[in-house]
Amino acid sequence: MKGQSVGITPSVRIAVVLPFALLAACQPQLKPNLPYGQAAYDALVPPGSIPNTAYVLRSGDVVTINVFQEPDLTVEETAIDATGNLYLPLVGAVVADGRTQAELSQEIEQAYASYLRYPRVAVIVKQALSNAVSVEGEVEQPGVYPILPGSTLLTSMALARSPTRTAKLDQVLVFRTVNGQRMGARFDLTEIRSGNAPDPQIQPGDVIVVGFSAIRGVYRDILDAAPLFNVFTRF
Repeated sequence: MKGQSVGITPSVRIAVVLPFALLAACQPQLKPNLPYGQAAYDALVPPGSIPNTAYVLRSGDVVTINVFQEPDLTVEETAIDATGNLYLPLVGAVVADGRTQAELSQEIEQAYASYLRYPRVAVIVKQALSNAVSVEGEVEQPGVYPILPGSTLLTSMALARSPTRTAKLDQVLVFRTVNGQRMGARFDLTEIRSGNAPDPQIQPGDVIVVGFSAIRGVYRDILDAAPLFNVFTRF
């Protein structure tokens, strides 16, 4: 009859929904066998170790080398080159990559000890190009973001505009190089947000990957396809 809608039979609904379910089932899932819970925190910061909160210099960073009371030896805003070296008056190349400001200051003082009686050196970071974290997976804006000292997993998520609607919040992975070894850990963002789990510290060079929820993906696709259920209408 004119003006009446024709209902969608269960078989039609299944035919519409089934492709979405099959597609979601084929989505690759992140490995769940990474350390989880307290083991995840221990993997990134092994028990007994002291977290290194000092900034580690990298190639591309711009620094000032201030030699106390020696203006001819002071170097203003010089970049660490691609090989990780700085080039200073009298002493030539000094390895800077992988060292903290304090370590590099001590190294330069030892190098100048052959020329100065009591050399005192201060290393000042003017521009830290490598102070960044990579955020990938189910976030609104994946990318590489500069971070500040004290950054955490939640603040890093905020930089990437937070997880998407289809993110699997209990599969947020953090990868980090610890003592020369690549380590990974899995965190539950819901537990962290609710205060039931600590918000882990994020360090420069970390890679964060947010997993995909197949179930949420199906729901989203069904909602997107909802208008299809009302196309069979008589006028």
